[in-house]
Amino acid sequence: MIPCQRHLFDIPEDIAYFNCAYMSPLMHKVVAAGQEGVMGKARPWRITPPDFFSTPERARTLFAKLINAQADDIAMIPACSYGIATAAQNLPVGKGQKLVVLEDQFPSNVYSWRELAAERGGEVVTIAKGGNDGWTPRILEAVNPDTAIVALPHCHWTDGSLIDLEAVGRRCREVGAALVLDLTQSIGALPFDVAAVQPDFAVAAGYKWMMGPYTLGFVYIAPQHQNGRPLEHNWIARKDSENFAGLVDYKSEFQPGARRFDMGEGANFTSLPMAVAALEQLLEWGVADIQATLSAMTAQIAERAAPLGLRASDPALRAGHFLGLGFPGDVPTGLPERLGQENVYVSVRGQSMRVTPHLFNNEADIERLITVLSGAL
Repeated sequence: MIPCQRHLFDIPEDIAYFNCAYMSPLMHKVVAAGQEGVMGKARPWRITPPDFFSTPERARTLFAKLINAQADDIAMIPACSYGIATAAQNLPVGKGQKLVVLEDQFPSNVYSWRELAAERGGEVVTIAKGGNDGWTPRILEAVNPDTAIVALPHCHWTDGSLIDLEAVGRRCREVGAALVLDLTQSIGALPFDVAAVQPDFAVAAGYKWMMGPYTLGFVYIAPQHQNGRPLEHNWIARKDSENFAGLVDYKSEFQPGARRFDMGEGANFTSLPMAVAALEQLLEWGVADIQATLSAMTAQIAERAAPLGLRASDPALRAGHFLGLGFPGDVPTGLPERLGQENVYVSVRGQSMRVTPHLFNNEADIERLITVLSGAL
């Protein structure tokens, strides 16, 4: 169990922030890295051509380590939607084939598939909520030889309900379907191994559980897709782009691996050092230990919320870092705003109140949450 790390963050003692699924706070060291980057840009004569490559490679390597991949498998993206669009551009869909998603899935992992199905004559199949055995059995049942793409999260963004991605990955390989994952609500807090799951693409925005800056994320691209077509054609993705004087010698070849899929201006001198600082800290803590610590915390909150009439799903069917609390009826109108007035921060998505803590939370935060909830319900 990891002790409380509140001292690493700028969070006043009277703030109970249980909203990491919305946006994580930044650690002091991450803020300092961003400030140093801004000051570097203020004096651009100190930025040399190698700087365009060294920090991106460090970030690529750290993210790869987080998911048990290789640096060559990782591209940098500005948003989840960019990574999903990259996957959609590089996966085949035949007329009448199915694209599988979940009900109430995050929009960035839905819209591209709707567009692709419309263009290719495919069909989006939405797996409905319901049942006491979680999502996985219904996903496995829905995936068949007519399935072209299965697009999923690791845990659902509204309530943290968990999917057995290793089982889904095996089923996809059995029928020849591609597996595309949005890991934004899990990576950095829930262990994930690309070697075990074997997705075709795995996308993650970095400003939630990776505790990094906004507008920077990563996409894992399996080796069999690394010769595909990028969304854009920027100079740095081409072979020999390290030679600034030779950039007018246009090259048809790309940088190796997944680097051809990097977004333009990926060598961001402010956000990339921030991402590096955050990833280094996550790896130092250890994702398995983060998950264990947050699981204990959400279990305690669920137990204390039960007498208030708030129900949590079976712990075996949800991610430990992510607690979705359901109400006997509809979610009370304006509940997050009312809690915010008392310095307690949660969010509501669908019919679930998300309580998503991190290592900065403590017993006083939990007490404040339950006390304020008791008065608001």
